[in-house]
Amino acid sequence: MEGKEEDVRLGANKFSERQPIGTAAQGSEDKDYKEPPPAPLFEPGELKSWSFYRAGIAEFMATFLFLYVTILTVMGVNNSPSKCATVGIQGIAWSFGGMIFALVYCTAGISGGHINPAVTFGLFLARKLSLTRAVFYIVMQCLGAICGAGVVKGFQSGLYMSSGGGANAVAAGYTKGDGLGAEIVGTFVLVYTVFSATDAKRNARDSHVPILAPLPIGFAVFLVHLATIPITGTGINPARSLGAAIIYNKSHNWADHWIFWVGPFIGAALAAVYHQVVIRAIPFKTKS
Repeated sequence: MEGKEEDVRLGANKFSERQPIGTAAQGSEDKDYKEPPPAPLFEPGELKSWSFYRAGIAEFMATFLFLYVTILTVMGVNNSPSKCATVGIQGIAWSFGGMIFALVYCTAGISGGHINPAVTFGLFLARKLSLTRAVFYIVMQCLGAICGAGVVKGFQSGLYMSSGGGANAVAAGYTKGDGLGAEIVGTFVLVYTVFSATDAKRNARDSHVPILAPLPIGFAVFLVHLATIPITGTGINPARSLGAAIIYNKSHNWADHWIFWVGPFIGAALAAVYHQVVIRAIPFKTKS
């Protein structure tokens, strides 16, 4: 028992009663983590590196697989004569969230595992990657989404068109403002989770966080889908919305398509500002 009491006493005294908080804590000299330097706005040297193109290919393939699996899931639910015989909305949400979990895990070490132009845009605003890389990622993500939806339609054209093709649109009974708001808030949840799960400060405190980072990101996608599938079919990913819209190609989907770019980009920008300015207070850090 004496040994246990000594352990408790040492544990209690390991940290002082008054710890610095907020910007004071962030400005302390004995940080146990290293803040990565901001990425340059333009980095032409990247264009000569194979790792740059490998990362873009990884984003293309991940978004391709994401669209392929999730659209097939949506088709299965929409074409079933009985909703009780399908996975339902919960299954669709699990499909989107589960694929993001798996694909982020697979590609995080190669490209960062964005798989979403809104995530790329938010990380660009936070200076986590250059404009050169951000534009390249977004182009590859959109191409991957178009190819993923196209392959599904190529396999089952009639079924694809009769089930809506997984294309996003504001549902009957909701206004365009409702849809825009749902996309802004939903993307905020996703991008804020991405920032929190990949934060350098948290990674230093909890060694298990880098391994588990894809899990909260995928779970955030799952929860947002549960909330917003009845409103917009859930975009929160402009590439996913663009790929399905191009392959399905119906006027009512194109009429609402702007919502699935404007909403996610606003949500991503708000999440970036909130995390960098409010949570991390990076603009207020003292210069050494």
